[in-house]
Amino acid sequence: MDLGLSGRRAAVAAASGGLGFAAAQALLDEGVRVAICGRDRERLDAAAGRLGADVHPIVGDVGTPEGATAFVEGARDALGGVDILVTNAGGPPPGTFGSTPLEAYGRALDLNLMSVVAMCKAAVPEMRERGWGRVVAITSIAVRQPNPSLILSNTARAGATGFLKTLALEVAGDGVTVNSLLPGSHATDRLREVRGGDLDEVAAGIPAGRVGDPADFGACVAFLCSEQAKFVTGSAIAVDGGEYGGLL
Repeated sequence: MDLGLSGRRAAVAAASGGLGFAAAQALLDEGVRVAICGRDRERLDAAAGRLGADVHPIVGDVGTPEGATAFVEGARDALGGVDILVTNAGGPPPGTFGSTPLEAYGRALDLNLMSVVAMCKAAVPEMRERGWGRVVAITSIAVRQPNPSLILSNTARAGATGFLKTLALEVAGDGVTVNSLLPGSHATDRLREVRGGDLDEVAAGIPAGRVGDPADFGACVAFLCSEQAKFVTGSAIAVDGGEYGGLL
């Protein structure tokens, strides 16, 4: 299926590995020109080398609003504009209410909420002017089913989901869609860090019988950016192999 994305320009945050890298790869496969960012120059350049010539690596940290804004501005300079924004960032440290100090919440909100707001502030106005744009936020299945040991992520990503839904309603008439994907357990370094590296044990708790393939997740990102998905907006879509057990 031709997704109608050839020649579009995308900024994909935190894409030196994991789900961000998979999203960048899927968009490149559809003929999109892509800018990616990461904090570590060596790792970022290695990722860009694997992705190919149509990738523009930008060293930066989207964990602060200033860094998030700078990434989108750098992507705009490199590509001549941003038609597609994929927001993404690493997760904050694990912890419970009892173990997490108050000062940790501000850092987590910057990382997983304010970075999303800042990137959208930098990218969406021009999308509205052009009458075409796509925002896809990578959040977490914890938005619907909070993880007891990830209170910072639960809190910040729920806030981001509320922001994205509100933004989607405001820009729906301007040709701009805003959606989020809620990954469950995928074979990434983050999952290995949180779950102690034993992915077989994780897979046993997933109805699909396996952890997710990041490439499959990337394909979901690309579809939400497509012409075929132009009537999908304001949605928060689980990509989790059935791991979330609720009806809605």
